[in-house]
Amino acid sequence: MSGHNKWSSIKHQKGANDAKRGAMFTKLTREIMIAVRKGGPSIDSNYSLRLAVQRAKDTQMPWENISRAIDRASGAGEGAQLMETTYEGYGPGGAAILVMTLSDNKNRTVQNVRNVFQRGGGNMGEAGSVAWMFDQKGVIVAKTGDADPDELALKVIDAGADDVTPEKGILTIYTAPGKLEAVQKSLEQDKIEIESAEVQMVPKTMLDLEEKQAVQNLKLMERLEELDEAQKVASNVNFTDAAIAAYQAET
Repeated sequence: MSGHNKWSSIKHQKGANDAKRGAMFTKLTREIMIAVRKGGPSIDSNYSLRLAVQRAKDTQMPWENISRAIDRASGAGEGAQLMETTYEGYGPGGAAILVMTLSDNKNRTVQNVRNVFQRGGGNMGEAGSVAWMFDQKGVIVAKTGDADPDELALKVIDAGADDVTPEKGILTIYTAPGKLEAVQKSLEQDKIEIESAEVQMVPKTMLDLEEKQAVQNLKLMERLEELDEAQKVASNVNFTDAAIAAYQAET
């Protein structure tokens, strides 16, 4: 799959296999609550909530936790003051990095993010310094299985996809955020297995780095993801298979 999106695959594997699942549950609970506050508690009418709930199910979050998060967000209980903020910065080699956060304390969050950047060999940037390098897109990762990749690509483009990248039995499909659901339903109707479907910040162009710097950026992104307030982290680095293998060998 495309270089930047391999980060999502790494996160999924790590979260499914170790104690980080609890931290993922916390982040997903916040995502569900924000979706409810923006679009209401009905899963049928609130697509952002449907996406958040599906992501929670994919990480095996119990339905009781999901329901509790929806109920909490529907009232004036815990978490009512959560704020969404995106921080921008640079990693080793000039990599552009975005950190999307949910927090009840902006001062604490910005200090935590700044500390991680500094310790990871990067630095915080001003608002707007790297955000212009990214577009918000729906991103679907699907397994082609026995389906013909070319035919499948044509179908999803007819359903509203903007672009498709095939690689080793996987299709990475890019859509406008508002077309994500329609394309996802098209795949489901054809019984195509979907690994993930979410709105991401996708780089307009990719940055190639030497392996050492790429690994340094992967480590930095992992430390940013581990922050309680961080929901998503995006980068414009083209992470090669060799860089990912080197990173996994060290972690």
